[in-house]
Amino acid sequence: MQEIKCPKCGEVFQVDESGYAAIVKQVRDKEFEKEILERQNVYQTEKDSAVKIAVTKIESEKDKEISELRAILKTEKAEKQLEIDKIASAKDKQLAEKELEISRLKGELELNKTSTDLAVKNAVQEKETTILELQSQIKLKNNEWELKEKSLCEKHADEIKRREDEIAYYKDFKARQSTKMIGESLEQHCETEFNKLRATAFQNAYFEKDNDIKTGSKGDFIYREFSDDGVEFISIMFEMKNEMDTTATKHKNEDFFKELDKDRKEKNCEYAVLVTMLEADNEYYNSGIADVSYKYPKMYVVRPQFFIPIITVLRNAALNSLQYRHELELVRNQNIDITHFEDDINDFKDKFSRNFRLASEKFQKAIDEIDKTIDHLQKTKEALLSSENNLRLANNKAEDLTIKRLTKGNPTMAEKFAELESKK
Repeated sequence: MQEIKCPKCGEVFQVDESGYAAIVKQVRDKEFEKEILERQNVYQTEKDSAVKIAVTKIESEKDKEISELRAILKTEKAEKQLEIDKIASAKDKQLAEKELEISRLKGELELNKTSTDLAVKNAVQEKETTILELQSQIKLKNNEWELKEKSLCEKHADEIKRREDEIAYYKDFKARQSTKMIGESLEQHCETEFNKLRATAFQNAYFEKDNDIKTGSKGDFIYREFSDDGVEFISIMFEMKNEMDTTATKHKNEDFFKELDKDRKEKNCEYAVLVTMLEADNEYYNSGIADVSYKYPKMYVVRPQFFIPIITVLRNAALNSLQYRHELELVRNQNIDITHFEDDINDFKDKFSRNFRLASEKFQKAIDEIDKTIDHLQKTKEALLSSENNLRLANNKAEDLTIKRLTKGNPTMAEKFAELESKK
C-alpha cells in the first residue's frame, strides 16, 4: 500500500499499488505534456528569430552583391564605350582612306578607259586587216584546191579509163583461154614479177614451183630466203587461183584455205599466201592485203598487184627477228651437239652393257660347269669314303673272325678242329 497526502486538506490516505501507479502516470503525463509545450514554444521562438536574422543577413548580402555588380557593369560599360569610340574612329579613318583611294582609282580608270578605247580600236583595225589577209589566202587556197581537184579528176579519169582498158583486155584474154591456161597465166605473171627483182632484191632467195607430191598434194610456189651465213629466216607457201568470168560454178577464196594450210604445214613453211582473182567484187579482198589468220594461222589473201608487197612486208618483219633466229640456230646446233654426245654415250653404254651381259653369261656358265664338276667330285669323294668305310668294316670283321666263332653252332666243325688240336 502507498500513502498519499492531499495538498488541499492535508489528509493522508492509502492507495493500492495499481491506483498509485495510475495517479503517478497521470501526474507524469501532464507534466510531460506541459514540458513539451514549453519546449515547443521556445523552439518556435528561436526558429522565428533565426529565420528573421537569416533573412536580414541574406538581404544585406544581396544588396551588397547588387551594388558590386552595378559597379562592375558601370565599369565594363565605360570600357565598352571607350572601345566603341576607338573602333568608330578607326572606321572613320579607314572610310576616309577608302574614299581617297576610290577617287584615285576613278581617275586612273578614266585614264585607262581612254587608253583601252584606243587599244581596242587599234586591235580591231589589226583584226580587220588580218581577216582580209586570211580571206585572200583562203581564196588563193581555194583556187589551188580547185586546180588540184581538177587535176586529180583528170588523173583518176585517165586511171579509170586505163583500168577499164585493162579489164577489157583481161576479159578478152580470159575469153580466149582455157581454164588451165587461166591458172597458169597467173602463176607465170607472179613468177615473172619475182624474176624481175630476183637479182637485185632477192639474191639469197629460193622461189620455185612446188613439185613434191609425196604427201598427196602440193602448192604452186615455195619461197624461202636465207641469211648470208645460211640461216633460213622466212618461208612462204604460195597458191595462185584464177577462173574465167563465164565459169558457171564460181569458187570462193575460203574454199582453198584448208588445203593451203595443209600444204604449208607439210612443206614446213612459216606463212601461207593465196594470190587470187576470185570474188572480184568482194571489197574485203580488193582493199589490199587481207589477213585471214583468224581462220588459219599466218595466212594472207592478196590480189596479183600485191604479190611483191606481201613478200616485202613479211620479209622485212622476218629480218627484224633474224638476230633471234641466229641465236635460236646456235642453241639448236648446241642441242644437236649435246644430242650427238648423248647418243655416243648411250651407244657406248649399250655396247658395254651387251659385252658385260655376254661376259656375265659366259662367266655364269663357267661357274655352273665348275659347280657341276664340284658336285660330281663330291659324289665321287662320297663314294670313295663309303668304299673305305666298307673296307674298314670288312677288315674289322676279318680281324674278329676266330676258330671259336667259326665252330660255334657247328658241332662237325668243332669236332674236326678238336681232332687237329689233339694231334698237335
